[in-house]
Amino acid sequence: MAAPLRLSFKFVNPDFSFRWLDCLSSFESLHLAPALVRATADLGWVKPTPIQLDAIPPARDGRDVLACAQTGSGKTGGFLLPVLHRLLASPKKATRALILTPTRELAAQVHADFVELAKHTTLRGAAIFGGVGMGPQESAFRHKVDVIIATPGRLLDHMGQSGKYVDFSALEILVLDEADRMLDMGFLPAIKQVLRQIPSQRQTLFFSATLPAPIVELSKQMLKDPARLNVERVAKPAAGVEQAVWPVKESLKPDLFLALLKANVIGNVICFTRTKHRTNRLAEILTKAGVPNARIHGNRSQAQRTEALANFKDGKIRVLVATDIVARGIDVEALEHVLNFDVPHMPEDYIHRVGRTARAEATGEAFTLVSPEEEADLKQIEKAIHKKLPRRTLDGFNYTHVPVERFEVPLADRIAAIRARKKEERERAKAKLERKAQQQGRAASGGGSSGGSANKSTSNASSGSAEGASSGAGKRRRRRGGSGRGPGGGSSGGSGRGPGGGASGGNRGGNRGGGPYRD
Repeated sequence: MAAPLRLSFKFVNPDFSFRWLDCLSSFESLHLAPALVRATADLGWVKPTPIQLDAIPPARDGRDVLACAQTGSGKTGGFLLPVLHRLLASPKKATRALILTPTRELAAQVHADFVELAKHTTLRGAAIFGGVGMGPQESAFRHKVDVIIATPGRLLDHMGQSGKYVDFSALEILVLDEADRMLDMGFLPAIKQVLRQIPSQRQTLFFSATLPAPIVELSKQMLKDPARLNVERVAKPAAGVEQAVWPVKESLKPDLFLALLKANVIGNVICFTRTKHRTNRLAEILTKAGVPNARIHGNRSQAQRTEALANFKDGKIRVLVATDIVARGIDVEALEHVLNFDVPHMPEDYIHRVGRTARAEATGEAFTLVSPEEEADLKQIEKAIHKKLPRRTLDGFNYTHVPVERFEVPLADRIAAIRARKKEERERAKAKLERKAQQQGRAASGGGSSGGSANKSTSNASSGSAEGASSGAGKRRRRRGGSGRGPGGGSSGGSGRGPGGGASGGNRGGNRGGGPYRD
């Protein structure tokens, strides 16, 4: 029996060997629809990220997926590409995929990615979230777009409308993106309510950056024999993020931040704060210092939030100050820095914040300003990511000086300021009403004088007409009808030049003269 044939390959050109190995992990190798592969090339996606390599094949083949994927890992492409591939395989006039996200910004970002990936196809999608009118969103439901990308709250608003225009009877795929964040935001009851109103026979893709116990329990209820990806992975920032800590007194944080900006230690940056008030105050300080900035938090309108993000992405502003509302789902190309102005209380929030930089295997820097009071929270973060973060100081910065103004205004002072502002607004409104009443009084007084003059004129005219009627009575008997120049003048057919002139044929004259009667 002949010995088995053994083949070996030797690449004379090392570059060719790397190209050959790369083709094994290209988007073509994932057997996606050609239109989707073309779209990835248009976007400049050279090769799939690890989560895309792991998630696309089972999702493309119809399996449920449970994936623990860190922020910035390319997971949006990891679920959008297989979803679009499956929809293209059997086109239908129906909404067949639903993607749930925790925030408006993430819904808008996923929709933007959908548009880019589906541009060489006929697939249509819509983003459904609050803060904007429901009319265009209702239209998308009625036109049965292929993919709905929604926040749970606004989706339930539409599902509860009397028109019953939301139709998920043909739904084939459900995606939960950032499931742990939805849990943090209290959306679990809303998600369960949505689940009760969509088909139970479906494919479910479940993506989460962390897997706390409630999320694991929810996944068990939703998934059937899922492909489990990275579920044992320890949550940590992306590999390309360089992290560092800047110790500083709480009162000196604004001054140190400005000094880091002035020294160009920090370039374009998303700066995360703990509260809406601190976001507003830091934005005020940056504006006073001449630093172009914008702010985003829950009290800002959707139009304001959208404009702030657009200006930041376009490079019109240097600093975007935000609460954790944008800690997930905002994809800013080539973002240089993320700054934690306040240390987050939860390690998961830290991971998502710093995940705004070094996205899709790029690189970036994440800095954290740490006051002595925040050291305990920092230790919890270091324990969670299994890494001691390096400490840095800025040369030339005076760490002992007293700031010119207090950064955070005490709550009692803020309440007093709000009350003073409300009182001032009420006084202005009262003064405005008084001025309006005075103007109306003067107008009424002037109108009364005019009316008196008019009445007097009418009376005189009537008297004159009566005298004319009496003196010319003989003539009227010979001529049939008088002039009727005054109101009511003439009893037969006069010319009717005054209002209502003539009681008989004079009606015609009265109408031509502007009288109130019409035939």
